[in-house]
Amino acid sequence: MALVTTSPAHAQFGFGGIVYDPTNYAQNVLTAARSLQQINNQIQQIQNQAQSLINEAKNLASLPVSTLSTLEAQVQQTRQLIGQAQRIAYSVKDIESAFGSRYSGTALTGPARDMVANANARWQDSVAAFEDALKVQAGVVGNIDGARSSLSALVTASQSASGALQAAQAGNQLLALQSQQLADLTATLAAQGRAQTLEAARNAAAEAEGRARFARFRGHN
Repeated sequence: MALVTTSPAHAQFGFGGIVYDPTNYAQNVLTAARSLQQINNQIQQIQNQAQSLINEAKNLASLPVSTLSTLEAQVQQTRQLIGQAQRIAYSVKDIESAFGSRYSGTALTGPARDMVANANARWQDSVAAFEDALKVQAGVVGNIDGARSSLSALVTASQSASGALQAAQAGNQLLALQSQQLADLTATLAAQGRAQTLEAARNAAAEAEGRARFARFRGHN
């Protein structure tokens, strides 16, 4: 008995002389689908790269608002007011010289005429120091409006920052504003402390001078 073997059959259909092979058609469709998927993946990669470049551009964009020049001008103004200190400047050498000539030693025990002159000089020191303190305070108060405007502009810029650089620059300027305000506060305290210290020194000198006068009076009796 003879055995007959057959190979798998591929269905083919003919239409007007054109042979249609379903298996081959399915493979072609699958290949086309894979090619389309690859193209879509490439398009997505390009879009991701483009977005990454856009984000980098935003992160590198500089903050359009700058208050540094205003802050520097305010700091300079306060420094000038401090530098205009009358009679006794903010200098160890000047302080030592003034106290050596008007607040101690022979300035409190010399001739009556010299004692009167030194007392008047000490009074002028105190008046000038209080005037200086008021000037510094006025300058600091004048800086408040500028600080308020700078703060408002920086907060607005920070909230609308488009990237990391803009946010960082806004933060740095806010820190600069805080430093300027601390400098104003330090200047105010220094001016007030100077005036109060000179007044205390004047009172101490007056008390010492009074004792010297009394001792002199007793010596004449």
